Amino acid sequence: MKKDTLNECGIYFAKTANQQVWKLLQKRKRTKEENELMIHSVHASSYHWLEVGTKVHNQRSHWLLSRVYTVTKDAPNALKHAKICMELTQKYPKEMKDFDLAYAYEALARSNFLNRQSVYGNRYLETAKKAGEKIKNPEDKTLFFKDLKFKN
Repeated sequence: MKKDTLNECGIYFAKTANQQVWKLLQKRKRTKEENELMIHSVHASSYHWLEVGTKVHNQRSHWLLSRVYTVTKDAPNALKHAKICMELTQKYPKEMKDFDLAYAYEALARSNFLNRQSVYGNRYLETAKKAGEKIKNPEDKTLFFKDLKFKN
């Protein structure tokens, strides 16, 4: 099979798995089986983005892994992937959008609260708000602050 065809397949599978994750994340209540499917789907998406994506895809994959583990209450994995997300954001700043930094801080805030580290959670939440204020696109900024509203 040609490399271009493999890349197209990888992108297709990454997007399809990612869409599955978002459908499940947006449900108010999920069953245990749906949570398991969501975890498998986010890892499938992440794997394919690692194979065919960019540094931004990799960073956003770790953000989504952190979010999924946060909503499924897996505190250690939520924090692990939030940290990787931030590391990638800091390592490749020129490849990131302004909202990527804000969301990386948001992931650290959520995961630290989940890990009962409220001092760090509050610190990252405040930093996320400051980074969010720097988002230039009004639609991106509005979406970020809507996503930032969570119970800690």
